[in-house]
Amino acid sequence: MAPDSDIDSTLEIRRATHDDYEAVADFTGDIWADRGGDYIPRIYHDWLEDDPGQGKKTFLATVDGEAAGIVQGVLLSDDEAWFQSMRVAAEHRRKGVSRRLNEALFEWARERGAAVGRVMIFSWNTASFGAARASGYEPLTEFRFAHPDPDAADLESEADGSYRVSSDPTAAWRYWTHSDAREHLNGLALSPEESWAVRELRRGDLERLADETAVFAVEGSDGLAGAAYRSRTYDQEVDVEDEDSSDSGGANAEPETRTETWAEYGVGAWDDVDAARALFAAIARDAADRGADETRVLIPETARYVTDAPAAGVGVSDEPDFVLGIDLTAD
Repeated sequence: MAPDSDIDSTLEIRRATHDDYEAVADFTGDIWADRGGDYIPRIYHDWLEDDPGQGKKTFLATVDGEAAGIVQGVLLSDDEAWFQSMRVAAEHRRKGVSRRLNEALFEWARERGAAVGRVMIFSWNTASFGAARASGYEPLTEFRFAHPDPDAADLESEADGSYRVSSDPTAAWRYWTHSDAREHLNGLALSPEESWAVRELRRGDLERLADETAVFAVEGSDGLAGAAYRSRTYDQEVDVEDEDSSDSGGANAEPETRTETWAEYGVGAWDDVDAARALFAAIARDAADRGADETRVLIPETARYVTDAPAAGVGVSDEPDFVLGIDLTAD
């Protein structure tokens, strides 16, 4: 392993371009092979910013002119930056490449007024935890996804009739500000502007989303009991696995794909299982109205929330995700 000083003179950080695709695909192509592979080669051209000044920048590290690492920074609000997709080529790991990429990220975000930067790391990616903590990130929260089917029939048949769900953003905000979900999540929820990113949820967000997407407020006989909002819907191409390999057209055949529509909900919070069932029923109905095939609802990673969802008839993801943050105002 070479010390940092050995590559300092040959390591350069610059903006990644569309022309860098082959080089980036080459060193990211074997990452997470046991989990379906890295997503960057599949989305690179859509993910990359076209020009400077678009509120995001993708940094490429090169060593002796060879692509060695990549990361992207995105401004989510006036003072919040999101850092994503840090990758370092296998032959250049543990040489200070990620440190230099982080330094470039932090400087870029500070110059644009960001006071905090955050990252999300899958719970199974333990190697990234140490690297993130060494770069100054501190743990903030963890969450999981619930996946109600986009059909409310089964949930509604068991729902407690004492609960009703409105689209009142004021009620949803009121519940959120007093909920244990907000406390556990550090005020964070999925960003409507950027996929797979979280930022602070603000009252104005719910007022806007009530008009543009959907907001949910659960009310019972004892008052407010839950809240959620739809952050976005999107389509994605998925491979179709042939059940009969004899009809697959051979090993060289192009994989068959189909389009899935996802409805994504930025946070789900509730008082108890009955309130959760009412909330998920409303979400399932909304997703069905949107023609969604699948759903995703961010929920706090606590024993109560993660067990409440299945008790209400809703599946949850197998593993949580972690969010870490760094104070960009500090030296």
